[in-house]
Amino acid sequence: MRIAIGGFEHETNTFAPVEAAYADFEQADAWPPLSRGDALFEALAGINLPMTGFIEEAEAQGHELAPLLWCSAVPSGPVTEDAFERISAMLLEDLERHDPYDAVYLDLHGAMVSEHLEDGEGELLRRVRALVGDRPIVVSLDLHANVTEAMVGLSSALIAFRTYPHVDMAATGKRAARELARQGAPGAKTFTAFEKLPFLIPINWGCTSIEPGRSLYRRLEALEGGEVASLSFAAGFPLADIHGCGPSVMAYGVSKAAVEEAAGALLEAILAREGDYHGRIYSPDEAVVAAMAMKGPVVLADTQDNPGGGGNSDTVGLLEALVRNDAKDAVLAILYDPEAAAQAHAAGEGAVITTGLGARSGFAGERPFEGDFRVEKITDGRFTATGPMYRGSRVQIGPMALLRVESPGRSGVGIVVASRKFQAADRSIFRHVGIDPAEKQILALKSSVHFRADFEPIVSEILIVEAPGPNLADNAKIPFKQLREGVRVAPLGKPFKRQKVAAES
Repeated sequence: MRIAIGGFEHETNTFAPVEAAYADFEQADAWPPLSRGDALFEALAGINLPMTGFIEEAEAQGHELAPLLWCSAVPSGPVTEDAFERISAMLLEDLERHDPYDAVYLDLHGAMVSEHLEDGEGELLRRVRALVGDRPIVVSLDLHANVTEAMVGLSSALIAFRTYPHVDMAATGKRAARELARQGAPGAKTFTAFEKLPFLIPINWGCTSIEPGRSLYRRLEALEGGEVASLSFAAGFPLADIHGCGPSVMAYGVSKAAVEEAAGALLEAILAREGDYHGRIYSPDEAVVAAMAMKGPVVLADTQDNPGGGGNSDTVGLLEALVRNDAKDAVLAILYDPEAAAQAHAAGEGAVITTGLGARSGFAGERPFEGDFRVEKITDGRFTATGPMYRGSRVQIGPMALLRVESPGRSGVGIVVASRKFQAADRSIFRHVGIDPAEKQILALKSSVHFRADFEPIVSEILIVEAPGPNLADNAKIPFKQLREGVRVAPLGKPFKRQKVAAES
């Protein structure tokens, strides 16, 4: 077959303070910058991404690939209307230019919200479907996709990740390529089953290396096969205040009865484990005190400011707790502060700078952490990630610095500062600034779950911390307004009910 391939990825936290503009998709960060045409192949080569996996599998099958564009931006508030419309127009223009082709593959996230659209992927698929007619459109999705009826109805198959941390992104692209090949074969039949779950899964407890996720995805794999060509369980992204927010199950195969039975069995298995999606959340001071008494290294997950979930990676609540409790042999990463990084580079290694760190995004109640900081290391922020999830990514996060707190309190807490946002989920971050993370007592990471892929082998304990930030760890505290009625916001919690607006007198 000749297959048109493209990607447009964004995970939208509608409660986050900073939008995703067109420039955010153009620049490189953890992932490559917006790449169009043949440049797409070089930009994504060797990286653990769905598009990379799809390309490798499709080429191995002997298919011809017509590259459109691929881009992503760090999770944040809604995508601007300008960015959505410009990128969508470019993708559609490329689709028209590359015709004829037999099928389309799209690498999407599944939880994109723009300024003007609740269902970004649904609208993009509507436009693509209008252009390509009845040709197959197979889509790979993040595990945290908020799958909608429109997305299911307008695509030929939706194939979601099965791991969180997302170590199987490239593998998911390969599965999408195999499903597209199946559907593109002469006389192929495809039936679809789609189920939406009635509760939201908290971000921290949806991890698939712990229960209940570990067992549920094993159950999924056991149900797939034979007449069921593909089965997916998308856990949803609860920080999107939209009607379609929440987990879902999608099944595709050659028998209507078989796909409906598989989807129903998986749905029942998930509902039976609903109450197991929970765990302890620590306050910053509780976490620091507990970590100092444990065998190190101990990870303190600064989950609510995780830039991988829409946080700005610049709140300082956990940093303040580390200093306040005189934490020893502790380092926090990554604090997003281009101004502090520039100041450290201007001063040079060994210098002491006086500045206010963090709190650049204007998150409610946050103020910069004021003090004196010794510049221990400065770097260009260019390195290759080595962990299971970000493997092969050629990271570009601008000027970086390792700072050491000199005052107040002369605590000696270290802070890794960068000029662009990147979730602290790969040990290469620390090695890049001269630190062996295995030798630290406390690793304060601005990450929710993805850090587990690379850090679990070296740490003794993981504590989830509720420090300031827009990625609320407790679902019951998320101030929904647009969510559909009847959904349990927290597992086994009360069903959501919309507030009635009083009529004008």
